This record gives sequence, structure tokens and C-alpha cells, in this order.
Amino acid sequence: MKVRVLYHDHCFDGSAAAAFVTRFLSCKFYRGAEFEYTGLAHRADQLFEDSLFDGDVNVIVDFKYATHPKVTWWFDHHQSAFLSPEDAEHFRQDTSGRKFLDPSYRSCTKFISTLVKDRFGFEAPELDELITWADIVDGALYDSAESAVEMNAPAMKLTLVIEGSKGPHLVQKIIRLMQRQKLVEIIADPEIEAEYNRLHKTHLRNIDLIRKAGSCDQGVIYFDLVDYGIEGYNKFIPYYLFPDSAYTVSVSTSSFRTKVSVGSNPWVREPLRHNLATICERYGGGGHPKVGAISFPIGAVVEARKAAAEIREELKN
Repeated sequence: MKVRVLYHDHCFDGSAAAAFVTRFLSCKFYRGAEFEYTGLAHRADQLFEDSLFDGDVNVIVDFKYATHPKVTWWFDHHQSAFLSPEDAEHFRQDTSGRKFLDPSYRSCTKFISTLVKDRFGFEAPELDELITWADIVDGALYDSAESAVEMNAPAMKLTLVIEGSKGPHLVQKIIRLMQRQKLVEIIADPEIEAEYNRLHKTHLRNIDLIRKAGSCDQGVIYFDLVDYGIEGYNKFIPYYLFPDSAYTVSVSTSSFRTKVSVGSNPWVREPLRHNLATICERYGGGGHPKVGAISFPIGAVVEARKAAAEIREELKN
């Protein structure tokens, strides 16, 4: 038997959720099954092709709902979990007892671990460190911007590798190691450590580039990375550079989309006034109340910059 696990790609929580759900399903339902992994990325034309669901059992974690009849399990914690009202209604009508959503959780990994303990009596105490760090990373529960950007903890180093490595190999290697090893052991793997060292040099350059490209006006940081060709960056760098800010809006490009990222400062002194997921949903994106994003087609830089400018002005109020 083959179990296909589809997870939010290049995301620590997505990887941790894939690791935890594998332990759960292999122990409680599909003992001896072969588990294979596929990373999913948000796109402007989000589609779930038939070819994605090639397992005897197909599981989606930390990603949008799919109505495909071959989806067996689904776990998510995003406010923007559905591509359409029809998808939301499809979920409400589901009677399988194997599709779950709770946006009150900071991380999908914590959601899954709590749910399967209550519903199915499954616990994996040796994965408590993984669950705790998934909550810290996805919930931005760091002590300070310095700790989030300087990345001294093994989980933070793994986050850099997961977010910055190209292709599926290293992320899926980490998913398999997460099921059995401590995070400090995983980052010490020679291949993973070498990639961390390479990416850390890029991380230091990104700090300098965002310092150069960024500005802060009325508590809103803005920067445009299109001309620099940077696909991703540590999302706490803006607050490290502009500690008195409340929000950040940025534009970037990658091989498969043009992206507007919208975030809020976890260490802001004043109460946050805006739900960022709701704002992003108006442009076809989504996320959480405190962090969201919008995916535009490749090359849609003018459209993305227009949306970013509008959001930037809205967040100033």
C-alpha cells in the first residue's frame, strides 16, 4: 500500500505536520505502508491535478482543501482554507470523519497532534519537541526579532534549510528524519548542515538588501525585491531592521509566481487593527489573521505592485 502525503512545501510547520501525520497513520491505520511525499505551493491558478493523488491513501496537511474524490485525509488550520464557497460546502457535507479544520491553532502540527490524541488515542511524546517548535515557528513566538533572525536554535537553522533549499530532496529527507530524530541531530547531518551554511551566507546578504530596499512609513514597512531576484527571505528581517513597525508589505518573484507578502510585527507594542488573511482574500490570497500572502501569475509584477500599494495604504489607517 502507498500513502501519498501532500504538505505545504518549504514550510517548517508543513514539514513537521507531514512527519507527525506519517507517524500517526503508520501506527494506527496503515502499518507497513510505503509513505511518499509531495510539496504543494500556493499559485494564482491553484489546481489539484489528478496526478497528485496517486496513492492508495492520499493525505493533505497544512494546505487548502481539495474536493478530489481520492483525498482520504485532510488537516488544516488556515482561515483561508477553501478555494471557493463550493469547496467549503463540500467540506461541510463530508461524512468521512477524516477531514478536519481548526483555524484557532497556530500550527497544523499542534492541531493534528491534539486532534488525533482526542479522536484516535494516538500520542508520540518523543515528538513533543517537534510540536513545540512548529508552534513557535508558525506562531512567531520568539522572544525577540534578534532570536528569530540570528537563528541559533536547531529548529531555526532547519527552518532556513526547509524554506531556502531548491527542489524536494532535502525537505523530504528532513520530513523522514523528523519522525525519529531530535532537531539537533537532524541539523548535524552533513548534507543538511552544508546546505544551512550555504543558505546562511545568503541570509546575511538578504538582511543587507532589505535594509537597502526597505522603508517604514506610519508603521508599515515596504520593500520590493523583484529587481534583486530574491525568491524568499526570513520574514522577521523587516522587524529586526525596523523594530517600531506594525506591518510589512513586500513584493517578490519566483519561478512559478509573483508574490505579495503581508505580515505583522510579533513584538508590536500597539494592538493590531487588521486581519491580514481577510485583506489578502480580497485579492485571491489568504493566510492567518497576522500573516498572509497573495500569489499572482508569473510576470504580473504591475498587478502585484498595485495590490501591495493599496494594502500598504490600508494598513496605515
